[in-house]
Amino acid sequence: MGTFSKIHRFHEAGQKPNVINTETFGEPAKSLYTKRELFTVHKHIDVFDDDGNILYRAGSKFPSILDKTDIWDAQERHVAHMERKLFSFHQRHFVNMEDGSYFELSNELFHLIEDVIDIDGPGWRITGNILALNFVIYDRSEKIVALVSQKMVSIHDKYCIDIYQPEHEKTIVAIVITLQHMIWDRQSASISSSSSSSSGS
Repeated sequence: MGTFSKIHRFHEAGQKPNVINTETFGEPAKSLYTKRELFTVHKHIDVFDDDGNILYRAGSKFPSILDKTDIWDAQERHVAHMERKLFSFHQRHFVNMEDGSYFELSNELFHLIEDVIDIDGPGWRITGNILALNFVIYDRSEKIVALVSQKMVSIHDKYCIDIYQPEHEKTIVAIVITLQHMIWDRQSASISSSSSSSSGS
């Protein structure tokens, strides 16, 4: 039976997608899951299927002010490379896929209720809410590509990815890995800002 929550849409591997998701978007073609490895400075992320098989691995170079990150599949074939633009008000990241395609993710400013992240290249966009931990990826025709949900409380920083256009699986995985890095950057900036405010008061 699918999980039921109007706010929180995460589901574990082996569980059916959230019923609100399926009522709104239909049944996904497949679901993948991410889990961050603990006690590593390289931001290792595993992406696995409903049976627990690892399909992709991501890791970042350390130290790296550009947050250089690479993704490989289970056969150790390179899938994508991601970097952060060093100075940008729009929190911009660049992604180069191994097949030669290229795109950028940039966070639109001045959205008070939800986040909007543009994906230049394919013309996709991500809408969501970091507080609600749910994100939807739409293509240029406003058709759903994938729905991404973060587990509310998890030391492994878990995400589930309900995929509606499986032909774009590798691109979706690269986007979700980049999205996680963008969220980490924002959280780090928030912590630094709070620390600075505390020390200055």
